[in-house]
Amino acid sequence: MELVIGTKKWSTWSLRPWLVLKRSGLPFEETLIALRQEDNRTEAAIRPHSPSGLVPCLKDGELTVVDSLAICEYLAEKVPGLWPSDPIARALARSASAEMHAGFASLRGECPMALEVEPKVVEISPATQKNVRRIVEIWRGMLTRFGGPYLAGDWSVADAFYTPVATRFRTYGVHPSDYGDDGRAGEYMQRLLSAPEFLEWEAAART
Repeated sequence: MELVIGTKKWSTWSLRPWLVLKRSGLPFEETLIALRQEDNRTEAAIRPHSPSGLVPCLKDGELTVVDSLAICEYLAEKVPGLWPSDPIARALARSASAEMHAGFASLRGECPMALEVEPKVVEISPATQKNVRRIVEIWRGMLTRFGGPYLAGDWSVADAFYTPVATRFRTYGVHPSDYGDDGRAGEYMQRLLSAPEFLEWEAAART
């Protein structure tokens, strides 16, 4: 398999399936496309790989799968354990992932992932604060219900989807304790940021 991804310091969409592939144990090749090139050169570089003109894109033989969530679902059909086995935990993990995939536009726009930026505290808008509050609510609720250490107990696709959020919180000085956290969400955030797979991605992003 080949995973086509964008610049590692910026591409949250690429990070998610990359983490899932790493956790799956499946062998894959990585093709990196530089984002934010001028004169539409980024899309021109992506198009030979991805019919959508966007990254990430997974190629498995003659099959091409675009969109981070679709890629993760495809991988989960190949490798057991990427979603929880318990149906309730699986449903809530999928719900949390879908909410991340489709929502939190204010956080995305105001606090983009930027792994090259040193952390600093910034003032965020009320709309972004509302997004943060909802994310902390999801984290606390699932960690409480399933006992941790990850959202649905064991690591799952849902944790890959919230890893870029953890980087945003760190970069812009967002502390879950300021949004009703009792400590569990903050500990979870640090757990995501200290995972070996993420540290590998981050090291590559910074070089």
